[in-house]
Amino acid sequence: MGGHLSPWPMYASGQTILPNRKPCSEDYRKRAGSWQQQSLGIAKPRYLEQLENYLRKELLLLDLGTDSAQELRLQPYREIFEFFIEDFKTYKPLLSSIKNAYEVMLAHQREKIRALEPLKAKLVTVNEDCNERILAMRAEERYEISMLKKEKMNLLKLIDKKNEEKVSLQSEVTKLRKNLAEEYLHYLSERDARKILLADLNELRYQREDMSLAQSPGIWGEDPMKLTLALKMTRQDLTRTQMELNTMKANFGDVVPRRDFEMQEKTNKDLQEQLDSLRADYEEVRKEHEILLQLHMSTLKERDQFYAELQEIQRTSTPRPDWTKCEDVVAGGPERWQMLAEGKNSDQLVDVLLEEIGEGLLREKDFFPGLGYGEAIPPFLRFDGTVENKKPTKKEVVNLLKDAWKERLSEEQKERFSDFFFNFLERRFGPTDAMAWAYTIFENIKLFHSNEVMSQFYAVLMGKMKESVYINQKETVAQLLKEMTSVDSQNEGLLSMEQFGTILKSTFPLKKEEQIQELMEAGGWHPNSSSADLLSYRSLFMEDDEGQSEPFVQKLWEQYVDEKEAYLQELKQELGQELYNEVTPRKLREALMNIDPSLDNKTLNTYISQAFQVPVTDLPEEGDEKEEDIKTWLQTVMERLQVADIRRVGPQGEPEPAS
Repeated sequence: MGGHLSPWPMYASGQTILPNRKPCSEDYRKRAGSWQQQSLGIAKPRYLEQLENYLRKELLLLDLGTDSAQELRLQPYREIFEFFIEDFKTYKPLLSSIKNAYEVMLAHQREKIRALEPLKAKLVTVNEDCNERILAMRAEERYEISMLKKEKMNLLKLIDKKNEEKVSLQSEVTKLRKNLAEEYLHYLSERDARKILLADLNELRYQREDMSLAQSPGIWGEDPMKLTLALKMTRQDLTRTQMELNTMKANFGDVVPRRDFEMQEKTNKDLQEQLDSLRADYEEVRKEHEILLQLHMSTLKERDQFYAELQEIQRTSTPRPDWTKCEDVVAGGPERWQMLAEGKNSDQLVDVLLEEIGEGLLREKDFFPGLGYGEAIPPFLRFDGTVENKKPTKKEVVNLLKDAWKERLSEEQKERFSDFFFNFLERRFGPTDAMAWAYTIFENIKLFHSNEVMSQFYAVLMGKMKESVYINQKETVAQLLKEMTSVDSQNEGLLSMEQFGTILKSTFPLKKEEQIQELMEAGGWHPNSSSADLLSYRSLFMEDDEGQSEPFVQKLWEQYVDEKEAYLQELKQELGQELYNEVTPRKLREALMNIDPSLDNKTLNTYISQAFQVPVTDLPEEGDEKEEDIKTWLQTVMERLQVADIRRVGPQGEPEPAS
């Protein structure tokens, strides 16, 4: 392209630029005008046309819809300028320096634009925030203006109303003032007429007296004028004395002598002291009377209860059985029967005898009939056909149940206890024998009520007791053993009876003195024991081969059951309703707080959730109207709480005085 230069415009070769002549001067314009007139008839050089065509094609090929359209548009011009510099060797250094200067400036401006881009985005964000704030402020101002306008209209109406009232009152005051002035003038004239009349009457009376004195001068023997003057002065003194007397009566009419006042004050003080003493005596007598009334009512209730029990015993009592006859029937002979019957009443002996008979019958069975797939059948017993009786010993069953409890306590994701039980059997004995073991264990734990481990596992498995009851009881026993071990600094396994009693009282602060006494007796204390006698405390927590605890742990469980029953009975009496009346969470919350004010919100919500079978998170808040929408029969509430681990948290409050 550089080899085909044409001398266009032709006159350019003969023109020279004079030194110190500005391109924009007047002479320059005249010369340029003449040159343009000369060049109108001359065609463009071919090199120029090639450059223009190249530039036009490049511009048509560009995509000018992007953000960098101006950068792309500048590129063809940059290429044309580079061609121009390469073809004009003479001016290449100058043109290159010009191009580089422009490139440096463009790069500098591009860097400044790139640095300002975040500021631009931030400015846009700030602008949007400001616009939103302005719109919000304008809306708020419009709302405030509308409210102020309304308030202004109301105030204007109130002002108009007050103005009307003011005008009416002013007119009424004007009328009353006019009437008052008329009445004042009327009474003023009346007063003046009265004074004139009185003066006339006095004058006439004085004249009459003077005339009477003048007619009989010998009687007084004095000068009439002197007597008249003395009479006048005496009347003035009488009037003044009368006024002073009236003033004294007005000022001191209600005043009593100081001596009488002090006597009355002393009498009043003595009577007030007697009244305070009588009031204190009355309050003491009233409190004693209320306590006696409460004792009387409780005595009446106990009497009625004992009488009802006596009637029931008299009605159902039978001759006391001779339990020695069982010695020859029970396996093991008299020695085993004496061991089984030790410390048990007739009802418990019947259970023991039934267990012995049932155990024999259970071992005679080789198969159990399946119970089917009914909804009333527990999931782990749903089976048709016959299942094998595995015939384990009582010790094996107890060990298996203990292993099940250990695995249950180590679980992180808790499943339903009945599902866990069957899954545990599958893991232990395999899917084929799991159902046979389920039937075998179920029949054993259902039969042996006297065995502590079996009876508690059966209650949890059948939903008659929450597993938290078993877990908390075990934790209580473990905590008690830990307390005793911490006191035993020598680690000899021995404690004095005094230490034993102190630990029981500190561990169970809510137990009564009689309950602590029962626990100490179960642990080996007797009335002849001294506080220095030693006790092997570890033996209190031992278990035999069949899982039976020592009497001390059994007594702990019995006291828990009795305390729970008494707590629920007190709750039922506090609710004071029939069993088939409906109870709401609000009523239950109030009743629980009345009988146990130390309950915290978490424990209280847990009890209410258990009673109404509603998750704690779904319970309505205290005082919410939604509490009235949740209703359940009192009998159902008591049955659900009987299953749960519910116990007193704080000391029992004093009973309120009877009204």
